[in-house]
Amino acid sequence: MAKVPFYQETVEQLYQNLQTSDQGLSSQVAQQRLEKNGHNALNQQKTTSLLQKFLAQFKDFMIIVLLVAALIAGLTGEVVDAVIILLVVVLNAIFGVFQEAKAEEAINALKEMSAPNATIRRDGQVMSVKSDELVVGDIVLLEAGDIIPADLRLLDVASLKVEESALTGESVPVEKADTVLTENDLAIGDRHNMAFMNSNVTYGRATGVVVATGMQTEVGRIAGMIEAADETTTPLQSNLTQLGKSLTILILVIAAIVFAMGMWRQAESLIDMLLTAISLAVAAIPEGLPAIVTITLALGTQRMAKRHAIVRKLPAVETLGSTDIIASDKTGTLTQNKMTVEKVYENLDLADAHTLNFDRNDRLAQVMILSNDTKITTEGLAGDPTETALVQYQLDRDYPVDQVLKEMPRVAEIPFDSERKLMSTVHPLADGRFLIAVKGAPDELLKRVTRLAKADAVAPLTANDRQTILATNHDLATQALRVLAFAYRIVDQVPTELTSEKVENELILAGMVGMIDPERPEVAQAVADAKSAGIRPMMITGDHRDTAAAIAARLGIIEKGDTAAVITGAELDEMDDATFAKRVGDYAVYARVAPEHKVRIVNAWQKRGKVVAMTGDGVNDAPALKAADIGIGMGITGTEVSKGASDMVLADDNFSTIVVAVEEGRKVFANIQKAIQYLLSANLGEVLTLFMMTMLGWQILAPVHILWINLVTDTLPAIALGVEPMERNIMKQPPRGRQSNFFSGGVFGGIIYQGLLEGGITLFVYWLALTYPVHASASLVHADALTMAFATLGLIQLFHAFNSKSIHGSIFTVGLFKNKFFNWAILIAFALLAMTILVPGLNSMFHVAHLDAFQWGIVLAASFMMIVIVEIVKVFQRRLMK
Repeated sequence: MAKVPFYQETVEQLYQNLQTSDQGLSSQVAQQRLEKNGHNALNQQKTTSLLQKFLAQFKDFMIIVLLVAALIAGLTGEVVDAVIILLVVVLNAIFGVFQEAKAEEAINALKEMSAPNATIRRDGQVMSVKSDELVVGDIVLLEAGDIIPADLRLLDVASLKVEESALTGESVPVEKADTVLTENDLAIGDRHNMAFMNSNVTYGRATGVVVATGMQTEVGRIAGMIEAADETTTPLQSNLTQLGKSLTILILVIAAIVFAMGMWRQAESLIDMLLTAISLAVAAIPEGLPAIVTITLALGTQRMAKRHAIVRKLPAVETLGSTDIIASDKTGTLTQNKMTVEKVYENLDLADAHTLNFDRNDRLAQVMILSNDTKITTEGLAGDPTETALVQYQLDRDYPVDQVLKEMPRVAEIPFDSERKLMSTVHPLADGRFLIAVKGAPDELLKRVTRLAKADAVAPLTANDRQTILATNHDLATQALRVLAFAYRIVDQVPTELTSEKVENELILAGMVGMIDPERPEVAQAVADAKSAGIRPMMITGDHRDTAAAIAARLGIIEKGDTAAVITGAELDEMDDATFAKRVGDYAVYARVAPEHKVRIVNAWQKRGKVVAMTGDGVNDAPALKAADIGIGMGITGTEVSKGASDMVLADDNFSTIVVAVEEGRKVFANIQKAIQYLLSANLGEVLTLFMMTMLGWQILAPVHILWINLVTDTLPAIALGVEPMERNIMKQPPRGRQSNFFSGGVFGGIIYQGLLEGGITLFVYWLALTYPVHASASLVHADALTMAFATLGLIQLFHAFNSKSIHGSIFTVGLFKNKFFNWAILIAFALLAMTILVPGLNSMFHVAHLDAFQWGIVLAASFMMIVIVEIVKVFQRRLMK
């Protein structure tokens, strides 16, 4: 026999099945159930030890290539080479572990923010316990402001409203009831006599019995579903893997050719040619690249953390830079997540709310704060967001709210209910009479109004007045404003029969207000910045179509009146995946959307080859966050599950922070690209130099020369390029897209011609030294030529670092000396390079000779030509690009 859902059971059936009562469980039974079923908490993500994190860093393909190179170097006697390569690999692993640990700390700090206590009844006594100690059968007492600690079946409800967006995506609080529901297979959002873990009570109070805890709750069930979800591969990871494979093939081919040619010419012994081939391999491998990428990403995450974006996974920084689509939740991300009075209608006149101030005896102001359940506490206002907005509005205008509430206390009330859509309260007046304050839906309230409050008197409500008021109400509603009407009536005594029929009639209309959850002031500019960067911002919300469209138009996501760009979840359900994939580009706003629709939206855009960033704060958003190229969780409103599924967490829940992060991501990619162009063109120059020297039968540079040049030029200057300031036009360029890689945008061509140029100039200097020697001895001539080639190959790379500050821009426009770290890196690298030639003892260790001023002049002039020639090429490149 199938189990009856809790929402279909009567209170007596619930008590019987759960073995509890209205007095709650006994402490002894509660302890037994806690020991048997475990704590009321979601499964924590499995944490890894520092050793596991460290070992995981060695799974990267580039790291494996470097480890193989180190092994070969060690086996053939090149111990120094092997040690240097291993040192780079270990440093890279340490950087990776450090960043992961820092990210985990930040996320754990955010998790600590949501661990509320629960008010329960046990042993017949009301007490407060930690929410993770709740068990099935506990009786929980709820009131406004509480976080629901477990799944509850509601037993007794008084005007309860619950905000369930974490589970359903519906941003407006849901009214709850305690009646038995008879329908079968009800969706979570339709189970009005249930309250679910991690949702929030915004209004009213209730009592409920715990029917599920921990991973057995609706939140826990969905959390379990996403634990096995596959991780997406970021563009950066794909690019580095592709680069590693390409370099490996290139290195093997070049080394094999050189080894074969050398053996064919019989110029060297087998061992010498093997060492030469290894020298080429060392020259070709950019040992510092993994460390440079990691450092650049880590520095990017630190800058982003200062701007409220906490990155959980390093590659996510770069992924942001290639984002084509940003799909954002509305409430709290695009908007302020607080209702605000925007329009006031009084005396048949509509005005902007911020332009008004109210007299102490103004009836509209009085009714706004009297017919209101907001509690004023030392920590601020507590209650339903709509009601707190009314009180806050008057407080902001220095209206004497406390004084009015003290002088006119509530002595009777008819609470709000969803059928009549009204609320009435009764208050004493100074003359001994009583004020009945009524608020509610305009169309319902107007049915009970007979008179209208004007500036200096009360007049009968005419048919024309009624028409005007209804038209104003409709106009405000089309602007996505939530409209409330306010009325009053003065009586001689407190009504003896507090019913709607006796109290809510013959009312005087005081006025209306239009409220909205307003957009964040900085978001409109952020949307404009995203659009100018070629990124398409989209809104996804559980709110109504009109509200979503109005906010989207105000933010510039769509044009005003562009209803064709808005689609609802119901309309989306009517489309199959193939149709939606074709039409996904037509829509920029998704309204009344359930969180499961987000996965469809992500998949549809990804099938078009787009890189998608998706925001979400609910448990049901987690699958979409994992499916997206970059999932963005909410640090303030987000659930633990959504944060755990995300790549990045917004500490301020603000859309503009995403655009800032995109900007940082583009900067990171651009700087990695600069470092790659610099490293590979330099390494190509080294390979070409060694290759041609071998082919021409010249005395070739020794492995120690190549290793020292790589150590000096591939580390500090390359890392310094990773922290270059952002170029001015970076957010004016279109997104790179999924198909781009580190060689896109002219980088591959730059690597080839710049590498050939470096090798060519170095070989020219070597030839020049042989052809026009300053010594007579053949051994000294070759020593000078080799030293000049060594110095030129090193210096030319340092000059080329200035070229690499911009892929296509002139070094005179990007700022020669803006980057202080770069300036110091060049000076230190130059000093280290010069030391090997100038310091006695070191020159013999490096097998180099002293050079005179003329020879140094040739080296410096030839090296400086690198800047001149590349600048000329860039001029023609920029003209072609235009």
